[in-house]
Amino acid sequence: MAKKKNTLVYKCSECDHTQPRWLGRCPECGSWNTLQECIADPNANAALSAGGVAEKARPVPLETVSAQEGARLATGIGEFDRVLGGGAMRRSAILIGGEPGIGKSTLLLQTAARVRGAEAGAGILYVSGEESAGQIKGRADRLGLGAAGIEMLCTMRLEDIRDALRALSPLLVVVDSIQTVYSVEAGLVPGTVNQLKFCASELIGWVKERDSVLVMTAHVTKDGMIAGPKSLEHLVDTVISFERNDDEVRFLRAQKNRFGSVDELGIFAMTDRGLEGIADPSAMFVTKREGSTPAGIANTCVFEGSRSFLVEIQALTVPAKAGVSRVYSDRIDGARVARVAAVLEKRTGMRFSDQDLYINVAGGVRLTESAIDAALAAALYSARTDLPVGEDTAIIGELSLAGEVRPVPRLRQRVKTAKDLGCARLFAPEAESGCTRVGNVQEMIRRVFGK
Repeated sequence: MAKKKNTLVYKCSECDHTQPRWLGRCPECGSWNTLQECIADPNANAALSAGGVAEKARPVPLETVSAQEGARLATGIGEFDRVLGGGAMRRSAILIGGEPGIGKSTLLLQTAARVRGAEAGAGILYVSGEESAGQIKGRADRLGLGAAGIEMLCTMRLEDIRDALRALSPLLVVVDSIQTVYSVEAGLVPGTVNQLKFCASELIGWVKERDSVLVMTAHVTKDGMIAGPKSLEHLVDTVISFERNDDEVRFLRAQKNRFGSVDELGIFAMTDRGLEGIADPSAMFVTKREGSTPAGIANTCVFEGSRSFLVEIQALTVPAKAGVSRVYSDRIDGARVARVAAVLEKRTGMRFSDQDLYINVAGGVRLTESAIDAALAAALYSARTDLPVGEDTAIIGELSLAGEVRPVPRLRQRVKTAKDLGCARLFAPEAESGCTRVGNVQEMIRRVFGK
């Protein structure tokens, strides 16, 4: 059976009246020259248009298009705004993924309350498919959040959400979570691939036509990836991962951001008043000890987006069990640890191939940049020889396979951060003010540990 072709209709821009022929005057409202050529599209209902009619898309010169400068919406939470690139861009969709209980709903409830307080007359629609209105109100009361101006909608039906969007035209729309939303047009079972793609497309289509922001939470798999089709991540503008360490610390990191950097890291502490941003993370990632620093610990300075902070790398080496050595590291890539250990074994003669290597980072932050290589090498050497590095020491540099300590970006800022936090001995590949220059791993080991 052939598909029904889309037909042309004419819609009034004043009253949305449609008819099959063009007229100079709208027969419904009497306005002149308001009938515009449109397409009778059966999918237009899904895009929240009136009467199943979609306006024809026409090309426009790029030079006539105005950029969305200054169109950001401040969430009122500094660490959240940092990860978003300075605030949530209007007409954008944000997807936040994280394991159950990590604080996604808490973060979004705090955001809804603070956006309401910052934007006079701003409408907020909070859609929950997992909790009742009483549960959410109880959380707001515990956190001391004002509930004025926040409209609650506890439903799983997309059609109910559409009606609420048309009636309220909110500035901020929160959907918690997108996996619970279903539409009768795509079936009756929430969470299927078709449901996720269909419902997400409908909501994103609505927000793209208005100066609003859509934030959706998403379930994750046991590997920490957002559950559902990968196309869900392609549909949105920003994908944010919510992680945590073993303590009450939360890390917010953008995996995709069309309006900002993906290098920024937001750090929160979960308190009885909700999530609170941590402005100075170095106090979390460097352990304050009474007495001397034990062996196997080295400090380095890392950059996460636009800020630098000092971190403590911890290493432990023990004889390998059954003669097969392994690397146990979940905060630093295991391949990087194995590569640095191989360079040490080749260039210094210190044997690591018969050792199990355990690597940790104080505070639970995940490190990915190459500037940590030299400090990682020092921590491994310290753990193997039982010689301490020293608590007032920081080591910065990338390690090549030839054993060279290579320069790293923004060394001056790293050195300043380390000095401000009390590091008197600094080792780096360049002779910055107050630094000891080291050119290769052998020289670094000699200077750090002595002859």
